[in-house]
Amino acid sequence: MASTHALIPTRHGSRYLQQLCKHWAHKLEVDFTPEQGTVKLPDEALTTMTAGPEALEVRIEAPDTETLERMKGVVSRHLDRFAFREAPLPFDWKDAS
Repeated sequence: MASTHALIPTRHGSRYLQQLCKHWAHKLEVDFTPEQGTVKLPDEALTTMTAGPEALEVRIEAPDTETLERMKGVVSRHLDRFAFREAPLPFDWKDAS
């Protein structure tokens, strides 16, 4: 299992988390509150988001590094769409070793 996480500085993390979860709820399995969200992505990947007052933490787990890299792009692009006033958000992905 491959995994990564990013801590994105923003005061609007809860808003972006909820918008993204609602957007994906039409096609994917989603569970969320204003502070925490999980989304079962395609290809057996999972993203977990946690919103704090100053940052949004995003974690992605995938079965392999190829899927992980693809999902990083999917999550980043979607969050940037909802954060258009702040975009591009500074994603500094830290892959687990």
